[in-house]
Amino acid sequence: MEDRGLILVTNDDGIEAPGLKALIDVVRDFGDVVVVAPEQSQSGMSHAITIKQPLRVTVMEESPSRKIFSVNGTPVDCVKLALNQLLDRKPDLLVSGINHGSNASVSVVYSGTMGAAIEGGINKIRSIGFSLLDYSRHADFTAAKIYSKRIIDQVMLNGLDRGICLNVNIPVGSMDEINGVKICRQTDGHWQEEYDKRKDPFNREYYWLTGYFNNYEPEAKDTDEWALRNNYVSIVPISTDYTSFKQLDALKSWKI
Repeated sequence: MEDRGLILVTNDDGIEAPGLKALIDVVRDFGDVVVVAPEQSQSGMSHAITIKQPLRVTVMEESPSRKIFSVNGTPVDCVKLALNQLLDRKPDLLVSGINHGSNASVSVVYSGTMGAAIEGGINKIRSIGFSLLDYSRHADFTAAKIYSKRIIDQVMLNGLDRGICLNVNIPVGSMDEINGVKICRQTDGHWQEEYDKRKDPFNREYYWLTGYFNNYEPEAKDTDEWALRNNYVSIVPISTDYTSFKQLDALKSWKI
């Protein structure tokens, strides 16, 4: 066992999500697997952490080569607890997903799946967030598993720069229908939120978030949204450094 790698697996759809089970199946050949995932769905939690209530860990499974824990917190809580309490050493790889639904473009900002991967990058761990463009609980992960394994192979072989993680999005379709992989940049766009105002059975008002994605550059062929629209797997390297170096230079000319 001493020669086997250590793989940390998490997600934001919760411990029972089919996408998590698919990703566990992918990584088992890479080493011993430790799963630390939210006990319930934590979609849209981004990089949130829990600070006003205690975190509790439930052991779901424990064997020499695989351990599974659920946590009553966010995806980033799961990563932090794993690194600080549940693992006896730093993992060789962190994978998050496979998310049910896209995390392309600006969705990376809101994604709990990518929040966990980014936390891995902050801690100098090779980290990848995987998403399949299918929200169904009955999604077919066959092609997603094949591409995930290929990408993990390359990350384990070549590594990633410090503070970098990968945002991988996979279109719906069979291997014959997917055209391959595109290394992309993040599409410039935003979610146009709309709140549907409703009333509950007690006549109290509440709001339900809806909306649509507004792509600012639909014809640009080097973006993740273009790749996915044309049935390519998109891979975007994500940096934990949010600094805008272009704006940094502009700010230096300000007279403050």
